[in-house]
Amino acid sequence: MATVSDWIEGARLRTLPASVAPVLAGTGIAFWMGGGSAVRGILAAVVALAFQVGVNFSNDYSDGIRGTDDVRTGPPRLTGGGKAKPRTVKLAAFACFGLGCLAGLILVVLAHTWWLIIAGALAVIAAWFYTGGKHPYGYSGLGEVFVFIFFGLLATAGTTYTQALNVTWHVWVSAAAIGLIACALLMVNNIRDIPTDEIAGKNTLAVRLGELPARLTYDAMITLPLLMALAFTPELGWWLACLIPAAGLTIHNLVRIHARHATGMALIPVLRDTGFLELAYGLGLGLAFAMS
Repeated sequence: MATVSDWIEGARLRTLPASVAPVLAGTGIAFWMGGGSAVRGILAAVVALAFQVGVNFSNDYSDGIRGTDDVRTGPPRLTGGGKAKPRTVKLAAFACFGLGCLAGLILVVLAHTWWLIIAGALAVIAAWFYTGGKHPYGYSGLGEVFVFIFFGLLATAGTTYTQALNVTWHVWVSAAAIGLIACALLMVNNIRDIPTDEIAGKNTLAVRLGELPARLTYDAMITLPLLMALAFTPELGWWLACLIPAAGLTIHNLVRIHARHATGMALIPVLRDTGFLELAYGLGLGLAFAMS
């Protein structure tokens, strides 16, 4: 029977800091636009966190019943490691999706943005079929597309829109930058699992690219957001200095991803620090907009 610590590990806390990054950036821009709301920002954060944990449990369940996690480099999973019954993990995933949908519904009611209910439903469907169903698109190298759209574009732009009821080009550039770092988080996770994913037939983008090209793609994913932020110089000026911690983490991760013996379990700290990079970027960008 799974212990509390097993469930905490299954929730993959290393990915959670990244899930609130788009909310922080989107809320900061909303305040800059004159329509920021702390209450709606908190609700958006609940949606993001609940959906992230739901995706993590969903992947645990789907990969586990397929046998993909029978041999893994990272920590044992709930389903694949035999720590919890598959049905229990599946229910946990849908409970998280349910919580996210409830918070999202309250947010939609407050903002009167009813069309976002459709976006939320699409997010749940996309989250499930990432590794679930007969033909999971995550096994075909399309996982980054899902992450970029839902944990980048939709999460950031949706946060701003439910507060300011408007989306400017600043939001879309920020959303794309956040989405790239979110993709980098998935990329480093999949780089770690290349040997076992190849055996299991899980053709992630990292598997398709191969070791070195995948690492170079990761480099681009975490470097481009800093360059994209320079587009805000006329509006933010010296407030862009709020991104200095993110720049430091970017350099740190660029070095670590190419370090000798940076394979398998040795990539877990890079995975964690990529999550902190996304958090630092979202927080820094949000603060820069809110304070300027």
